[in-house]
Amino acid sequence: MNTLAGLLAEPSAVVEGPLRVGAHAHPSIVRLPDGIRREQIQALIHQLFLCSDRRIRNVGFAAVEASTDTAQLCLDVATVLAGIGSHDVGLIDGRLQSSALHTELGIEGVRGNTTQGIAERLWLAPRSMWLENIPEQSIWDPSLSRLRAATMDFDYSVVSFDPLSWLTIRISQVCDGLVLVLTANRTRRLVAAQVQEQLRRARVPVLGVVLADRQFPVPEGLYRSL
Repeated sequence: MNTLAGLLAEPSAVVEGPLRVGAHAHPSIVRLPDGIRREQIQALIHQLFLCSDRRIRNVGFAAVEASTDTAQLCLDVATVLAGIGSHDVGLIDGRLQSSALHTELGIEGVRGNTTQGIAERLWLAPRSMWLENIPEQSIWDPSLSRLRAATMDFDYSVVSFDPLSWLTIRISQVCDGLVLVLTANRTRRLVAAQVQEQLRRARVPVLGVVLADRQFPVPEGLYRSL
């Protein structure tokens, strides 16, 4: 497995721009990310789903810092992935303690415990499909089984998790692996290494790393030369 330092050195592990929640999403209108960000998302998708020794179908995203939200990143990844080939992609709300994913993204019309199409070949699965009415600091095996079943309903699934905690690590075991979202100028390398070790002990593969909130964007010409 690549080290965190090695992953951070790869262009596919850097997504420019802060991870902001989209305020204009609509069930039938989900916009693709533009320019360099889209290219970086495509490179990340290639690293995660298309360039692996074993088939990766279900990938979770979780931030190391509690203040960094991954909702928009997950939507961008799922949207671009849905536009590749003829695969059905599920955007899964795996958040237990944060606001509902569709609320964070401003997607209206999500009701009940059924999936909803939000773009061509892209479906949103709300957490009401799998989460029981239990305290936020606990999770039951039946809930995890339903979450795992939800991820298997699609050719590929992108799962948005809460920031890293022991509870997130346990829930993320339903996926083929996890992408860590580090925050530039905030996440300490020692903390990132400790998180990687915790995931290793829990047998949760680290499939990639995204560095968010970069203060000094890498020039476009440099990206294209990498």
